[in-house]
Amino acid sequence: MEIASTPADPFGLLDWRRRVASLYQRVRADRDPAGAHEQWRIGRDDLLRSHSQSPIPVSERSSFTGAPVAAYDPSLRFDAPIEHDVEPRSFEVVTGTDGTVRFSRVGVARLGDLGSLDVWWLNQYGGGLFVPIKDALAGTRTYGGGRYVIDTVKGADLGSSTDCLIIDLNFAYNPSCAYDPAWACPLAPPGNVISAPVLAGELSPR
Repeated sequence: MEIASTPADPFGLLDWRRRVASLYQRVRADRDPAGAHEQWRIGRDDLLRSHSQSPIPVSERSSFTGAPVAAYDPSLRFDAPIEHDVEPRSFEVVTGTDGTVRFSRVGVARLGDLGSLDVWWLNQYGGGLFVPIKDALAGTRTYGGGRYVIDTVKGADLGSSTDCLIIDLNFAYNPSCAYDPAWACPLAPPGNVISAPVLAGELSPR
């Protein structure tokens, strides 16, 4: 079994994850989704600009003016019903410090006319939900490998109920590899590719 390597700055990574989790806690507590989105945009820009664990290369941080983010679109927020009785599927990705990460499909989230997204469980210690998305604008307006909407291991969690998962595509954000190819990131598998354009959330880096 492959063992994940120790990060170069474990306490910096711990602080990054705490601050991301705190940001999403404030997002979930805000009853105004558009206001929560603005908090998220500002908070994420601050982390990208100043934190030691930012994927923005060190040489570019002083000139970083913020990630391009589309205006909030309330039609792209879903209390998405989850279909739990799904055919088992899995995929794995070789990353940097996390070694080989393995995911198992645990459900399908229905997003109305947009289609559906597979919901994955990370099969590592502690586990966590992972929901990426790759839309029709990938490679042009949005990052070509897809973006993340939910990644509870990293604190990116918009909330849920017994039967639904809050999937707000306005909070789709770029994986670290979108900012620096030195990072190796899990990208959207086929069940997380939709044919519709999603001009929301973080767009392709300038």
